[in-house]
Amino acid sequence: MAKYTRGTVTAFAPFDARADAEALRKAMKGLGTDEETVLTILTTRNNAQRQEIASAFKTLFGRDLVDDLKSELTGKFETLMVSLMRPAYIFDAHALKHAIKGAGTNEKVLTEILASRTPAEVQNIKQVYQQEYEADLEDKITGETSGHFQRLLVVLLQGNRDPDVGVDEALVEQDAQVLFRAGELKWGTDEEKFITILGTRSVSHLRRVFDKYMTISGFQIEETIDRETSGDLEKLLLAVVKCIRSVPAYFAETLYYSMKGAGTDDDTLIRVMVSRSEVDLLDIRQEFRKNFAKSLYQMIQKDTSGDYRKALLLLCGGDDD
Repeated sequence: MAKYTRGTVTAFAPFDARADAEALRKAMKGLGTDEETVLTILTTRNNAQRQEIASAFKTLFGRDLVDDLKSELTGKFETLMVSLMRPAYIFDAHALKHAIKGAGTNEKVLTEILASRTPAEVQNIKQVYQQEYEADLEDKITGETSGHFQRLLVVLLQGNRDPDVGVDEALVEQDAQVLFRAGELKWGTDEEKFITILGTRSVSHLRRVFDKYMTISGFQIEETIDRETSGDLEKLLLAVVKCIRSVPAYFAETLYYSMKGAGTDDDTLIRVMVSRSEVDLLDIRQEFRKNFAKSLYQMIQKDTSGDYRKALLLLCGGDDD
């Protein structure tokens, strides 16, 4: 696995799990809760440290920290704090389980996670899913989806994208031509060609294919996908293309649209802020500033309130203006 060092949350030092556990117990004991202490501790420790705090909490008080957070906090702030406590390795599997559970499937979550994670991460998610939920993730997803959308999800779930080793220009040319013929030049669209090429070729290869496609067709590949496909398949193909171009730019856009306009998509805001906080949130902030003419910090500040806002701003880790 790549070692990520572009997160806003890093190991806190000097770290004392017992002292943190005691401070959290004191903050939640008796009448009322000292939210400030809770959010300051949980947003400034990394995930591994939070797990140590939970373990110390149980050792010292015989209580489950997550259960206490759930009973003492409410609303979006509670959701955010509980999300921060979820062990990092299980975070994506848990999100996917909830996306395919009960009535209606949350295609947005399936798309975001499977388009953006590396092949190694996808393999890991499948393994954890099997261990934790004693179920096969692929079976669960195919049971809840259909058509070309399902096919592309299954391709991505294999986690078998070609490794990045040199680019064969002849194959680049060939793939660009195949995509051109499968979309713009055809009456109707050959979706399968898009699925195979976008789902299996290496990242560096596809970046060259997108450039070549532009030269051949005069269109960005995104424009063609927009015209030639629709619905969940279109959203997934676009997410894959955006992640091939730049994962941080994809998440910057995801965060922007979670807050733009009336109402906030808090589930998405929380999921991205938590899952990228130790990975590439610094890069996401940079892309956000570049592409949306304002900082992520300012947008969160404008769009949220209370302890929920304080915690998100601490995770964000600074303003870029």
